[in-house]
Amino acid sequence: MGFSDLGCYGGEIATPNLDALAANGVRFTQFYNAARCCPTRASLLTGLYPHQAGIGHMMDDKGKPGYTGNLNAACRTIAEVLKPAGYRSYAVGKWHVTRFAGADGPKTNWPLSRGFDRFYGTIHGAGSYYDPSSLVRDTTMISPFADKEYTPKTYYYTDAITDHAVRFVGDHAKDHARDPFFLYVAFTAAHWPMHALPEDIAKYKGKYATGYEPVRKARFEKAAKLGLIDPKQLMCPGAEDWDKVADKAWESAGMEVYAAMVDRMDQGVGKLVAELKRNGQLDNTLILFLQDNGGCAELQGRTGNANHPNIARPDKPTFPAMKPEEFAAGGSVPKQTRDGFPVRMGPKVMPGPADTYVAYGRGWANVSNTPFREYKHWVHEGGISTPLIAHWPSGISAKGELRKQPGHLIDIAATCTDLAGATYPKDAPALEGKSLRPAFADKALDREAIYWEHEGNRAVRAGDWKLVAKHGRVWELYDLAKDRVEANDLAAKEPERVKALVAKYEAYAKRTNVEPWPVAPAKK
Repeated sequence: MGFSDLGCYGGEIATPNLDALAANGVRFTQFYNAARCCPTRASLLTGLYPHQAGIGHMMDDKGKPGYTGNLNAACRTIAEVLKPAGYRSYAVGKWHVTRFAGADGPKTNWPLSRGFDRFYGTIHGAGSYYDPSSLVRDTTMISPFADKEYTPKTYYYTDAITDHAVRFVGDHAKDHARDPFFLYVAFTAAHWPMHALPEDIAKYKGKYATGYEPVRKARFEKAAKLGLIDPKQLMCPGAEDWDKVADKAWESAGMEVYAAMVDRMDQGVGKLVAELKRNGQLDNTLILFLQDNGGCAELQGRTGNANHPNIARPDKPTFPAMKPEEFAAGGSVPKQTRDGFPVRMGPKVMPGPADTYVAYGRGWANVSNTPFREYKHWVHEGGISTPLIAHWPSGISAKGELRKQPGHLIDIAATCTDLAGATYPKDAPALEGKSLRPAFADKALDREAIYWEHEGNRAVRAGDWKLVAKHGRVWELYDLAKDRVEANDLAAKEPERVKALVAKYEAYAKRTNVEPWPVAPAKK
């Protein structure tokens, strides 16, 4: 998701539950992730930079310490750190920090082996919302259609994540009321494919028919009015020309379904908040909401292929129906639905139902990231800027205020360790992040710099100065206090500052196992 998708960050999507948390807590305006799903998760869970945890790229082993595609044994998850402090921990949703996603394991990096007491979710990175593959309860891979513990009328993964999060909170209150808890809820919305329930899609029918720019403009104006951005800095250029879009109905449908997916996630947040309130836990529970990368410009499913044709839905199934106990095909993209229809891609395929697999594209990703440049994968502001909502009535007295201190998801583990009164193990790599406790009270965070690297895209931020480069490109320099949209490159005017920041970045890269991209295979 992008910086501006939530209502409380400028968006038009209905997110009343997250908006309510923001109104009764604080919103960070300069919080950052790691530009991609699994590096972000590795960093969030451990309080380290992704390469230090072994996941500098994706779920493949490149034979180098920073690129094993697997959480390493040296790092500790938040759950592992909090357990000695008496916490019970639960995980729900997307895991995606191990390359071993098969039913037969190994399971040494599945949640229950990394400090969590219960888990319901998917081990790998993406898939159908109606039939997710690599779905696991605790340590057992399950089919959602042969699961006697969860039998909704319609299986939809966002709802399943919500329902299990609510269940875990309720069970904890019933069975372990004397113990504190940590709950990690990793929704997959709004990752492709654009899958949403009809009643949610109906709310947004026609909402985006005017194209990209009117939505960007409205978001910009709302975010500026909320104080989230500086209107004097304007917006980055638009990525696509609506007048040149061949099929405007198909293009706008992608954003309608995307909005419906975010809407449904927000409904789930509301159910979880209601359960905390029902159990008398809401006031003394710190809730943090953030996103794992900026809006996604990937073209997944926007053209057909041999296995996923660009065709209208056939009149009847073309594959044998699957048995309830069969697992969905491994990997992200299924070939067929449970009832035998082919999963289709391309501009003849209106997104939303189970037999479709389409992403919303670069034009809408540009809208999601308003007002910033670039997207998921890149470490310009559009790829790494995330909302962070912090709600904790017993610990944060502020209501509806903004926090402008720069922060990074390495700070989440440090915050949890601090607030839990846990002792961080001496035999683990030192936490890279800072506790956000001072920022909750609007005090400064004492930090030297924040760093990024993904696929050769690299950056360092020290104070208001950010040095950033795309893979294979020269360094660019921006004063974010005056130019967070990264429009005015000052590298040529500030050579000494560039030199100093490059030195910082190179020291970071060496210290944290960053390799030149593409990573050369290790010698046998």
